[in-house]
Amino acid sequence: MSTRTCLECGDTIVGRIDKKFCSDYCRNAHHNQLNKDSKNLVRNINNRLRKNYRILDSFPLKDGKTRTTKSSLLDKGFDFDYLTNLYVTKKGTTYYFVYDLGYLPLDNDYYMIVKRE
Repeated sequence: MSTRTCLECGDTIVGRIDKKFCSDYCRNAHHNQLNKDSKNLVRNINNRLRKNYRILDSFPLKDGKTRTTKSSLLDKGFDFDYLTNLYVTKKGTTYYFVYDLGYLPLDNDYYMIVKRE
């Protein structure tokens, strides 16, 4: 029987035969190191989407919608480049959504914020 060593720190592993790490700390450290580059972009995009969602959610909705100005959204840090999907109505109107909250550009830099049912 050969001795097994931890993939992260090299210490001897005691326990199950298919065990690859000596502790949860080593397992987490190994996977974090392995995924840090590819996960950084995804993490940054998810953080921006989460921030946009919180901003849209901060507006009180009446009957599932409300109106606000572009400057109000920008003052709170809203980034119009990050959204999850578009919804185009039969009339050709495009709603921009961040998960279940969306906005519709109106005239004079106004925006209608809506919640998808």
